[in-house]
Amino acid sequence: MKKQRYTFSKKTLLKYLLLIMSLLLVAVLLAQFCQRKIAKPKTDHTEEIKRLTNVADVYFDTDKKDSAIYTFNKIKALCDPKTNPIDYVYAVTCIAELHQKNCDYIASEASATEALPYLKDIKNPRYSWIVYNILGINYTHSYDNKNAIVCFKKAIKLKTSVWRKSLAINNLVVVYMEQRKYKEAAILLNILASQKNISSYDAANNNDHAYIVDNLGYCYYKLGNTEKALECYYEGLKIRLQPQNDDGLSTSYKHLSIFFQKANPILAKEYAKKAYDHASKINNIMERISSLSLLIKSTDGNELKKYSLKYIQLVDSINHTNKKVKNQFSNIKYNFNKDRAENLQLKALKTESHLQLERQKNRIIISYVIIAFVLMLILFLYFYLTSKGKKEKNDAIFSSEIRISKKLHDELANDVYQTIAFAETKDLEKDENKEQLLNNLDNIYFRTRNISKENSNICTDKNYPQAVKEMILGHKASEINILINGFDTIRWNEIDKNKKIILYRVLQELFVNMKKHSEATLASISFIIKNKNLHVTYIDNGVGIKNNTLILKNGLQNVESRIKTINGTIIFGNNSQKGFKISFTFPL
Repeated sequence: MKKQRYTFSKKTLLKYLLLIMSLLLVAVLLAQFCQRKIAKPKTDHTEEIKRLTNVADVYFDTDKKDSAIYTFNKIKALCDPKTNPIDYVYAVTCIAELHQKNCDYIASEASATEALPYLKDIKNPRYSWIVYNILGINYTHSYDNKNAIVCFKKAIKLKTSVWRKSLAINNLVVVYMEQRKYKEAAILLNILASQKNISSYDAANNNDHAYIVDNLGYCYYKLGNTEKALECYYEGLKIRLQPQNDDGLSTSYKHLSIFFQKANPILAKEYAKKAYDHASKINNIMERISSLSLLIKSTDGNELKKYSLKYIQLVDSINHTNKKVKNQFSNIKYNFNKDRAENLQLKALKTESHLQLERQKNRIIISYVIIAFVLMLILFLYFYLTSKGKKEKNDAIFSSEIRISKKLHDELANDVYQTIAFAETKDLEKDENKEQLLNNLDNIYFRTRNISKENSNICTDKNYPQAVKEMILGHKASEINILINGFDTIRWNEIDKNKKIILYRVLQELFVNMKKHSEATLASISFIIKNKNLHVTYIDNGVGIKNNTLILKNGLQNVESRIKTINGTIIFGNNSQKGFKISFTFPL
């Protein structure tokens, strides 16, 4: 039979591809056009941002935290961080710092984190330094020392002023002191103590130096070097006792009180009292509480009772104040969000009527483009898959025809020719010649029937197990015994139809190969399911693989290719004693 060929014209395929590309290009151009048309007109808020920033700065400097947060939130809402990152980052960092002053470190971290994506757009490293410093302080107060160290080290690496680097190093030192890494802290503090005039303001230089030497003294104290510790404490105290340099004076007194607690309790009490008096003078509640804790340790009797009551009152007062501040801030945040929502709603109502018609038109156009594209894609896939299916079908028919033709030629042509020659040359009147002729004709008949069976349709319904058994046992003869193990334990109705057909053909090829080539007298086939895979093992006692070399020809090559089509694996080999062995596995 002449092979029919169905081909999908390359020219037609090219036309479809060009059409699809054109549609895609039109869709992209339309999408860009629509995006430009419906783009919201931008309003310049520069002047309003500048005005509000001045107002917010005044609130910030006068410690009106609630008003400052409210105003900076307004600035944040007006800023576009992509086009105006500086004003946006300034607003969120100020909000973060105000939350930090209110001891709301979680809210402070959240605000500072909002600035991180836009730091890369700002050339001045000062803003990055501010953000990392705020985050580091928040992590320090939240006892997340690991992240605090990361942030402070990032701040130190930035190309900022010496004063900013010094401040970041100081903050890093505080973390080391919290971790009781006093040796590392002392090394950094000694470096800072050797630097002079790192700020342009004398008062700032004095305060910074006092802070450094006082912390250095505390590190020496913890490291057991009491002589150097006391020397540093007194140096820091001397600076802080000067006018305009009293920032941190309470801390100096507290450190000295701790230093003398065991050696001189009376002097320790005196320094603790001075620390409390100075904290009361500057109205620093946290310093008063920490000073009172030292006085409680240094007193007894009525004094102990008096200071204990003051301590309890202050702790209760600060808890009440914190709750009040948080409630006030919640109200401010709610009012701001409410105002912003109302403003956005009004803007949306004004613009919606103008944009609705344009959006509708654009949607219709885009919908048409998408529909056209989908239809063309469906048509293309239909023609392509139809052509491919016809080609594969014809290839399969052609392969079957070649295989059947070869089988007829190899297995029957010679026998028919020999039978004809026998009939022409022998005297058929003799009984033995007549018997031989009949045997030859029977042999030709059985071979023809086998070829017919090999290429007939395979039953895959409930009768499939019976069909497989009949096929296997059909190769049994008086000199060949066949054993089947585990066949009835398999649930054949749960196996895919295509896999049943492949298995049938593979077994057929194996037993045909056994009968023709192996010279076996005993063959066995076993079936077992493991891990949702069907394992089949075939063994015979025939000639096996010669010289450990397997040549894949005809049937065996078909076996391998068929198993691979169902994602299976196959292993060829000799039987352990004598003969041939093959095992294959495929997923169910």
